[in-house]
Amino acid sequence: MAGRTNAERGRDVRARLLQAARDLISEVGWGGVSTRVLAERAGVRYGLVHYHFESLQALLRQATLEAMGAMLDGTAALLTDAADPADGVEAMLMELDRYDGTDPASLLFIEGYLAATRDAELREHMGAIMIRFRTTLATALADAGHPSADEAASVVLAVFDGFILHKGLDPELSGARIAPVLRALTATRTTEPNGAQR
Repeated sequence: MAGRTNAERGRDVRARLLQAARDLISEVGWGGVSTRVLAERAGVRYGLVHYHFESLQALLRQATLEAMGAMLDGTAALLTDAADPADGVEAMLMELDRYDGTDPASLLFIEGYLAATRDAELREHMGAIMIRFRTTLATALADAGHPSADEAASVVLAVFDGFILHKGLDPELSGARIAPVLRALTATRTTEPNGAQR
């Protein structure tokens, strides 16, 4: 396009490659993505993949980490906006309920987890994202007076992960079914398990 700088064109190509990577990971799995197919999906020349990223693995890694970080930051904002941590956890669960375990976002997360078992760098960065998310929740619980904030936050995150995995296998599973259990787990000195204030 006329008037665009090289830097702008480069940013556009990178963005297209990252989006194509996210789409393909969800569609064909991490190991099914090739440089040639990725370039074709992004609509760019084959050589531009390695011009903008040191390797295909680096591109897949960045695409996944950016998506995970953005999704978890958005979900964590629901906790920040809630009057009570238990309300925030329930809001986060209801947000996750939008995903059915077979949608592109769910599959990207699942593929990312699997790839992290074989990619130490991906595992390290994913771990940092998860720890940041868990720390946000643990801090909110601790500030509200929860007696086991760190442990409760760890269980909540494990439930969230399992919820997405199980929804792909059990379409009847819903956030409403498990929300009371999470509310009981995250109830603090100011909130009863049924949501009533003490």
